[in-house]
Amino acid sequence: MTLDNGYFSTTIPLSTAKATTPGVQSDVPVATLPTPLKRVVSGAALKELLAGSAGQPKTPSHGDAEFRDYTHYELPRDLVTIKNTVIMHLSATFLRTPSSIDSAHAYLASAFAVRDRLLQRWNLTNEYHDRINAKRIYYMSLEFLIGRTFDNALLALNLREEYSKVLGKVGFKLEDIIDEERDAALGNGGLGRLAACYVDSMACKDYPGWGYGLRYKYGMFQQQIINGYQVEAPDCWLDTPNPWEFPRPDVTYPVKFYGHLVHDPTNPRRFKWESDVVYDAMAFDVPVPGYGTKNVGNIRLWSCKTNHLFDLNKFNSGDYAGATGGQVAAQVLTDVLYPNDNTNEGKELRLRQEYLFCSATLQDIIARFKKTGKPWVEMPDLVAIQLNDTHPTLGVPELMRILIDEEGLEWDAAWDITKRVFAFTNHTILPEAMEKWPVPMLDKILPRHMGIIYDINLFFLQEVEKLYPNDRDLLRRISVIEESNPQQVRMAYLACVGSHKVNGVAAIHSDIIKQTIFSDFVKVQGEDKFINKTNGVSPRRWMNECNPAMSALITEVVGDSSWINELTKIKAIEAKVDDADFRERWWAAKQQAKAHLAEYILSTTGIKVNPNALFDIQVKRIHEYKRQFMNILSVIHRYGQLKKMSAEERAKQLHRVVIFAGKAASGYWVAKQVIKLINSVAEVINNDEEIGDVLKVVFIPDYSVTAAESIIPASDISQHISTAGTEASGTSNMKFCLNGGIILGTVDGANIEIGEEVGEENIFFFGCLAHEVEDFRHYLRFHQPKPDEALQAAFDLIQAGTFGEAHIFQPLIDSILRGGDVYLLSVDFPSYIQAHQAVEEAYRDHDEWITKSILNVARMSKFSSDRSIQEYAEEVWNIEPLPVDNSKV
Repeated sequence: MTLDNGYFSTTIPLSTAKATTPGVQSDVPVATLPTPLKRVVSGAALKELLAGSAGQPKTPSHGDAEFRDYTHYELPRDLVTIKNTVIMHLSATFLRTPSSIDSAHAYLASAFAVRDRLLQRWNLTNEYHDRINAKRIYYMSLEFLIGRTFDNALLALNLREEYSKVLGKVGFKLEDIIDEERDAALGNGGLGRLAACYVDSMACKDYPGWGYGLRYKYGMFQQQIINGYQVEAPDCWLDTPNPWEFPRPDVTYPVKFYGHLVHDPTNPRRFKWESDVVYDAMAFDVPVPGYGTKNVGNIRLWSCKTNHLFDLNKFNSGDYAGATGGQVAAQVLTDVLYPNDNTNEGKELRLRQEYLFCSATLQDIIARFKKTGKPWVEMPDLVAIQLNDTHPTLGVPELMRILIDEEGLEWDAAWDITKRVFAFTNHTILPEAMEKWPVPMLDKILPRHMGIIYDINLFFLQEVEKLYPNDRDLLRRISVIEESNPQQVRMAYLACVGSHKVNGVAAIHSDIIKQTIFSDFVKVQGEDKFINKTNGVSPRRWMNECNPAMSALITEVVGDSSWINELTKIKAIEAKVDDADFRERWWAAKQQAKAHLAEYILSTTGIKVNPNALFDIQVKRIHEYKRQFMNILSVIHRYGQLKKMSAEERAKQLHRVVIFAGKAASGYWVAKQVIKLINSVAEVINNDEEIGDVLKVVFIPDYSVTAAESIIPASDISQHISTAGTEASGTSNMKFCLNGGIILGTVDGANIEIGEEVGEENIFFFGCLAHEVEDFRHYLRFHQPKPDEALQAAFDLIQAGTFGEAHIFQPLIDSILRGGDVYLLSVDFPSYIQAHQAVEEAYRDHDEWITKSILNVARMSKFSSDRSIQEYAEEVWNIEPLPVDNSKV
């Protein structure tokens, strides 16, 4: 195995580097060592060097056990070693000296030094799992919203204090160095953040698991607000070195598109897929540190390797565009997360992107399985694959293609393996959000897969017909192929047919999908296949890292920091709910978080807010069903009321800061108009001298994990106000509650289970219930009831031009008054206003509010992603924790 980290190179024999299937010869990257430039040392010499008494280093020879044992050795944790490793990277990796260091290079040198330590544990973890042929879970997700890594790694390695001291000696604050890191632009919303939390929990709870995704060059986009409108710009997060990824040019797989099929005369179901459009998917590994364990997980991301696509002959003939055309076509596949699919070209790009992801991942998983030498029938004993929503569903026909066409298995054997390997998590209730692909498009781009999907559907419908003969309507409803014009492949149905378990992500969501979109599958395949796995969030990221003041209080009460990996222990703070000193310190921690957010708002938006005001927050993807429009209408209503008051009356009002953040999809016009309305309302209210600090409105641009880490700990109220029955679960509601915020929300998603845990007296519910929604929608389709007085007053202010040209926002109003009000804003608005009044009354009772805040945290242990992962492991994946122990490797 060749090690070349930019400042020295050598060949290291590792026990795991076996001659195997091309593409995975060296699954384990060797850690960088803190050695002088161009110097190679053995394990013993390394130890002597770090101890300050190094002898003459020797060059390792093949089979040098002493050098191999390096991977079992952890670098010392003393300040001198840490300082030396940082300085080494500063000089040898970035060609800087301590006298010319700036904060950016201080971050990079420190991050690379921490990375070295992670790599040692990464090597150890994978060597152990490989040696014992551990069953692994592979979590396939089109996005991973991982946020920053440096601070998370320091906490996991328990080295934050040491690095703070070392950096302090050269004139830097650790907090400033942490701020130099950019968020990885690998995800956008709750789906990606859930995936990141789950991989974190796998690592922390010692489960052998990897995440798989795509390495986006520009992410979704960088959101800029210009004249109140969202404007998309590329998020060039890879412009600076990224210490937290490891390019793996040795791990590449060919991925085909288009072409034609050649029939295998020896087998009627086997084909050879021939195509001239072949790209190489190259792996990048991102280590995921485990807190409180030596286990380090991994996220493997795919990007296109394009060198071979450069046409030198065309270049030499002067056709420069033609020479690079293949490279551009390949690179664009992983340029952007969720390319705008409002055009046919955008749809094709999205489909090719999803297949690149699925094909490379399945080839990699199969290559790793083949290294074990086990027969194919045992693949489900060593491999579990979780489909995070429908985006990875092409993995089902891709596994069938590989097993049948390349490995020579018969259909029945391949299908049995496929169903036992895959499990599917559904994340939506809305039928319009269910992913579909036109049959002609899929047949053109992936001709072999379309044929396999036809066969999967045929055999499935034949089984259904045996159970329910002559029920043609059932066959039509349950078919993977939708009979429309053109025909569509229903990806959720394909995932359902091809998986052994299907789960929703909250109790109400799981019940609804069994009663609605998957009701026919429940009837045909049995209710046991359809289960619930309520989402969870990582307490490492969303408590310990983002809210150090509150976390320190919890640690003091629990007695140690073990609660970070065993969240049930936070129940101990409930006994302190009446302790005056604890309550005072709890409130101080909350105010500290609010002051920090106020500073963040000032630096990012220029708006000055009062940290003593009630912080009312709604941060999430901008979408009609999440009803940010209803929120800003309530703000407009409140503003209208304040304007009618005398100065004396206004002075008595509770001060409130209403905070929004979130991105609208680039092609989602209505969501973009809502952002414009929020910013137009903010511009008027924030500059109204009569209103002053009584009411402020803030839209924080370019919402990210880092922004969330400042926003979430500061909340007094967080809004989760989706129309009942439309939110699958939500995870931001869990994060807010775990940080002492209180929910204002509908009886929807995980709000329901949160209410059951914390007590309904500690949550503010409003609005219609899920079983009432269709009746209201039916009524509104055929009637146009007059809005209640408060909602009409808000409309009147908009239409009077109070917030700019009224015609800009008229389509939003029309969607309620004339468009059927699909998301029931007019129905829920009166109870929504009443809920806000109840919030204000409760907030004025300072003591009672502190009680609610403490109890919200104390009773939230259910919503740890550790609990979620344990349930998946036991009930879906059939895997066990495998703690890494040096003595076992």
